[in-house]
Amino acid sequence: MKLSPAPPGPKGHFLLGSLPEIQRDELDFLVQQVRQHGDVVHIRVVNHDSYVLSHPRDIEAVLITKSNNFIKSVFLRESRALFGDGLLTSDGTLWQRQRRMLQPAFHHEHILYYTKTMLDSTARMLATWKDGEERDVHNDMTRLTMEIVAKVLFGEEFDSEAEHACEAFGLFFRQYDERFGLYLIPEWLPTPANFRYRRAIKRLDEIVLGIIRRKRASMNGNGHSPAVLSIMLSAHDGDGPGMPEQQVRDEMMTLFFTGHETTALALAWTFHLLGQNPEKEQTLQAEVDTVLAGRAPGFQDLARMPYLDMVFKESLRLYPPAFGVVREALSDCEIGGYSIPKGATLAMFQWVVHRDPRFFERPDDFIPERWENDFAKSLPRCAYFPFGAGSRICIGNTFAQAEVPLLLASIIQKFQLKPVPGHRVVTAPSLTLRPLRGIRVKLQKR
Repeated sequence: MKLSPAPPGPKGHFLLGSLPEIQRDELDFLVQQVRQHGDVVHIRVVNHDSYVLSHPRDIEAVLITKSNNFIKSVFLRESRALFGDGLLTSDGTLWQRQRRMLQPAFHHEHILYYTKTMLDSTARMLATWKDGEERDVHNDMTRLTMEIVAKVLFGEEFDSEAEHACEAFGLFFRQYDERFGLYLIPEWLPTPANFRYRRAIKRLDEIVLGIIRRKRASMNGNGHSPAVLSIMLSAHDGDGPGMPEQQVRDEMMTLFFTGHETTALALAWTFHLLGQNPEKEQTLQAEVDTVLAGRAPGFQDLARMPYLDMVFKESLRLYPPAFGVVREALSDCEIGGYSIPKGATLAMFQWVVHRDPRFFERPDDFIPERWENDFAKSLPRCAYFPFGAGSRICIGNTFAQAEVPLLLASIIQKFQLKPVPGHRVVTAPSLTLRPLRGIRVKLQKR
C-alpha cells in the first residue's frame, strides 16, 4: 500500500503555526481539528511538528502493538528536574526494572490495607466541614488525597509539610505552564519563571528527601511496613542491589505527584458533574444510602454499588485527569496510512477520543447509565483509556479505582455539594486537566 506523505491539518500562522489557537482554547481546538481533518492530524507549533491520533486502532499501535518504537515525549523528558528517572519519565530497561520492583506495593492485599487510611482521612476532613459554607472542592480534594498518599507512600503523618507541599506544587504548575507557553523554554535559561520553577522543585526535594532519610534511619533492617517507601527501600531486583537514594527520590516524587494530583482531580470533576446533573446525583445518593444504611463504606461495598462505578467511569470519560498521552517515534513508521518520520511527536488525547460520537452516543452529555450491560466490552480497544494502555498503564490504577469510589461514597453520604451560582468552572490543560479557578461549592449537610 502506498502511504500518503503527510496527513492533513490546519495551516496556522506562518511563524507560530497553531500556537495562538492552542493558547486560546487547546481542548476545543483539538476536537475541532480532529472533526475537520480526520483520525490523523498534522499540527505545527512554531518549528515543531506533531501528529494527533484519534482512532483507537492507531492509538493501540503506538501504545501496545508497536510500543517498542516509541518513547516518552520531550515534554515529559523536560520535566526530569521534578520527576528524575521515575516511572513517569524513564524508558527501556530502567523503566522495566523499576516497574518490576515497585509493582508489589500495589498488589491487592496492600490496596485493602490502604483503604483504612483513605476512610480515616476522609472522616477527619468531613468533621471540619460545616453546613452552608462555601468551599473550593478541588483544593479540598487536593489536600485530602495528599494526606492519604503521604501516609500510604511514606508511612507517616504529613500535616506539618502539607501546606508547604501544596504551595510548591502550585508554584510548579504555574511555572511549568509559563515555560511551555511559548513552546519549551529551556530550563537553563536564567528567566524569572525558571528561577521560580527550580525553587519549587528544591522545596519539594527537601520534603521528600527528608522523609526518605528519616525512614531509612528508622527501619533498622525491618522493612515489613506496608508503606510504599518501606517496600521500596527493602526491594531488590533478583540478586542485584536495592535502589540508590536518587532513584528512590525519583520514584517517590513521581508517585507522590501522580498519586494525589490525578485522584484529587477525578474527585473534583465528579462533584462538578454531579452538581450540574442533580437527577444523577440523587440516583447515586439513593444507592449509597441503601447499601450503606448509615455506616461507613468498606472495600467490600464497592461491588454492591454499580451506579457509583458507572458515575466514576463516566467522569473519567468526560474529564480524564491525565487528558493526553504523548510519544516520540524512534524510527520512521506508518500510522493510519501515513508516513511518520523518526523523531515525530505523536499525541493521543483522551479528551478527544472519549468524545467521539462513533463510540459514545451523545458524547458531551454526562450519562453514567451508558456503562450498563458491559458497555465497556463493546468498545474498541483504546476507545476508552483514562489510565493509559499497554505495559505502561498507570501503576496506581487499581489504587485509584478503590480510592475514588470510597471517598465519593463517604462524602456523598454526609454532604451534598451544590454549585455556587455565578462561579464559572474553566478547564486548564497542563500536565493534568485542572480547573483554572477551582470548583466552588456550597455544602448542604444531609
